[in-house]
Amino acid sequence: MARARRHDPAGVASRPVPLADALEAWIARSGIRKRLDLADVVEQWPGLVGPQIAAVTRAMAVSPDGTLVVRVASASWATELGLMAPSILTRVNGSRKGRVKGIRWLVGPLDQR
Repeated sequence: MARARRHDPAGVASRPVPLADALEAWIARSGIRKRLDLADVVEQWPGLVGPQIAAVTRAMAVSPDGTLVVRVASASWATELGLMAPSILTRVNGSRKGRVKGIRWLVGPLDQR
C-alpha cells in the first residue's frame, strides 16, 4: 500500500527536502536570522572592540529591540565608553544584517552572567 503524500494548505503535493534546506527556509521566514546575527556580536565582542576595551567589558546579550547590553568594570569606564558609543556601534554593526541600535552599559563585576 502506498503512503499518502502530504499536501500543503494550498493543496499542492510537497516533496521531501533536506533538513538543512527546510531549517534555512524556516529561519528565513521566521525572522530569526536577524536575531542570530545579533547574537554573534556577544561572541565576537573582544575582536570587535579590541583588547583594551575587551579587558574592562563583557558583552552580555542583545535585547529584542537591538540594544547591546555590556557589563563594564567601573563607572569611569562606562562614562568613557558612552562617549565612544557611536564609533563602537559602527565597528559592531560592520556589514551585519541585524543592526545593533544602541548600547546599554551596566557597571558591575565582569565575571557575572
